[in-house]
Amino acid sequence: MKALLDACVLYPTVLREILIGVARAGLYVPLWSDRILEEWARAVVKLGHGAELVARGEIAALKAAFPAACVAPREALAARLWLPDPGDVHVLAAAVAGGADVIVTFNAADFPRGVLAEEGLGREDPDRFLLALWQGAPGTVAGVVETVRAEAERLSGEAQPLRPLLKRAKLPRLGKALVG
Repeated sequence: MKALLDACVLYPTVLREILIGVARAGLYVPLWSDRILEEWARAVVKLGHGAELVARGEIAALKAAFPAACVAPREALAARLWLPDPGDVHVLAAAVAGGADVIVTFNAADFPRGVLAEEGLGREDPDRFLLALWQGAPGTVAGVVETVRAEAERLSGEAQPLRPLLKRAKLPRLGKALVG
């Protein structure tokens, strides 16, 4: 399965690390475009000095780890597509150009299921997307999540209980499934 990751799911670190971790484990093939990655890099500027530089380093690492993930849609493709927010057409164009099965995004209103279905695409929020992957490979997803949790704990120097961590990452269903 190929999933196009919207900028809004790449920006939060814990969420991104889980999504990328399960991709590294082979549960899906991630896709994005340079424009999506640029949106992520610009979004972190509000975090303060140095945040954009860190994001650009993470982007370079992602591009190196997944060289085939970056999709470059043709302008003619974007010109024929429509979404309620014209600023998101580039995301749909990248998904179509990359042969994605689904767009993973928090922006449900900007990606109507009917419009996406016309292009052979689905839309999932990251919580439902990861929960479905967990249902198919519970040990793999749980292992990735634990690795991310342990790293968050190491970096923060504080305990990071799983369920609150996943709730902050907007993954409450996955947290409930993993903790019970």
